[in-house]
Order: sequence, then C-alpha cells, then structure tokens
Amino acid sequence: MSLAYSCILIAVLLPYVWICFAKFGRQPDGSKLRYNNHTPRLQQAQMDGRAARAVGAHQNAFEALPAFAVAVLIAVQAGVSAAQVDIAAVVFIVARVLHGVCYLADLPRARSLSWVVGLLSVIALFVMALRLV
Repeated sequence: MSLAYSCILIAVLLPYVWICFAKFGRQPDGSKLRYNNHTPRLQQAQMDGRAARAVGAHQNAFEALPAFAVAVLIAVQAGVSAAQVDIAAVVFIVARVLHGVCYLADLPRARSLSWVVGLLSVIALFVMALRLV
C-alpha cells in the first residue's frame, strides 16, 4: 500500500514540476524567460508557446489530483487488494507524467490519450471499491 501512497505524493508534486518549465524556461524567440514573482499569475496569463503549455500542464495536474487521491483512499478503505490499488496508482502516475511531457512537447492527441488513461485508472479505483461495499 505504500506504493499507492507514494503515488499520491508524486501526484501532489507533479504540478510544481510542470510550473518550473514556465518559470525557468525560454521565450518563443529563445531568450531566457524572466519570471515575475511580483505578479506571477498576470505573467502566466500572458505567456505563449511552451511556457503557456507548462502553465496548462501545471493547472491540469492540480485538477486531476483530488479525484486520484480520494480514489486511492476510498479503494484502500473499502478493502481493495493492495496489488490492485498499486497497479492503478502507478498507471495513473505514468499517464500523468506522459500527459505533462506531451503538453510541453505540443502533442495534443498523445496528451489527450494519456489524460484518458489517467481518468480510467481513477474510475477503476472507484469501481473496485464499489464492488466491495
């Protein structure tokens, strides 16, 4: 079960990985991005290119986090086998890492596919739990 709990920690940290690409990346012209820590959200709203996609990956990672964390905890509480929970959790993390990579690389179809795989792993956790209650 510690693997699934470790996956929750990884999912918590992923948004911060993706935002680093916006904060410390490059402008579309190749010049170094100067991060504005005084009004970061205003700056992020005006970003384009890879930096804007990094902000999107950051936001989407936060959006996916609650459902995943709750699904893992509910599956554990319901008595789903540790192996099943671990597999679904690892699939989610792999899918979410690929989602962020595809976001940064501007691969929308692959990004959408990885998003669906992550969502299906969350749904699987809920379904496994519902079968036991």
